Amino acid sequence: MIIDSHIYLFTPIDHPEGPNKSTERIKWAQNAYSGHHQPAWRIKDREIAASNLIGPKIPKDITNLPDVNFRADHEYGRIVWEMDGEDYTKQFFPPNLKNLEYTPYSAISEMDYAGVDMALIHTDPMLVRDVDFLHKCVAEFPNRFKSMVPVDEWDIENNCDKILEKLVYSINELNLHAIKFHTSLVKDEFKKDWSSGPFKYFWDTATSFGVPIFFTLGTGYSSSTDAIPTQHYGYQSELKILCEWMEKYPNNVCSITHGFPWRIFIEDNKIKLPDWIWDPFIGENCNIEVCLPVRIGDIFEYPYQAAWHPLEQMLNKIGSSNLLWGTDMPFQNRFCTYTQSRTWIENHCDFLGDKDTSMIMGGTAQRILQT
Repeated sequence: MIIDSHIYLFTPIDHPEGPNKSTERIKWAQNAYSGHHQPAWRIKDREIAASNLIGPKIPKDITNLPDVNFRADHEYGRIVWEMDGEDYTKQFFPPNLKNLEYTPYSAISEMDYAGVDMALIHTDPMLVRDVDFLHKCVAEFPNRFKSMVPVDEWDIENNCDKILEKLVYSINELNLHAIKFHTSLVKDEFKKDWSSGPFKYFWDTATSFGVPIFFTLGTGYSSSTDAIPTQHYGYQSELKILCEWMEKYPNNVCSITHGFPWRIFIEDNKIKLPDWIWDPFIGENCNIEVCLPVRIGDIFEYPYQAAWHPLEQMLNKIGSSNLLWGTDMPFQNRFCTYTQSRTWIENHCDFLGDKDTSMIMGGTAQRILQT
């Protein structure tokens, strides 16, 4: 069975979502667009431009965004904003995403053509946090989708009981399958340790459901040192907290989404991974996604030869039974086809045996999700 462990399904990005008809997604999108590495350009002449000025002064703050008429252009399937009387855009979403939505029908069309049997739906503030919508997608296509449950990470210390109620409803009543946790959305004062303090009560309950926890790690809170660059030091700090979390909850299965932050480890046109990056994988409960085209497809071309050695390192250091293929669909369509996101692994990485390939392309996800 071929399982994509990382896709998104979502209604139009500027439409109200959920029982409270939240309109915050477009604000989260503006926040995300301001810092995303894809280039922005002026629409009238495609002149490259900066996009950092459309974001908040404080990262991840959607309460004080600049007024740049940030909006969805449904006709062209892209996000547009205005600066000095001119319209700008960038292709964070893939080109021509009809109506700025990605439906289960669109996903299944892609999956059928690429030979993908099942996919795990992820959550994100700018895309989907409506658990009833996620349940509807799974209920309509139970053999094609499984889904995570979102967490309001920035509000745990204030409204933990409400957040846990949503988890209980989503897992016990809607039968959703995993929990997604973004460490970068934790408030700054708690970023130095999101595994304890006011988070202990949350984690004690969240881990009791027996479902896997999928962590999207940031590049941390720390400043640089003489020996380690800022982002390296920050990501190392994130991994240390994850290791502490695993020590506290040794029976809970977890996984790192997107793989490693590949871009910060590129040197001399190669991906060079430090020794400390393997620390969370000493035991057997930490898994990691093999997800490279969406992250480095603007730097390296198919079949991503620069990624072959890092994948071989992951095979040797972690093992195929803890590696799971993911694509970040529909976003990876910026750089390659859905089929190519499979074939760079299946057809070009000769160091993978049949068993290894089978585990990466679906076997590990089956084990984690108990499919």
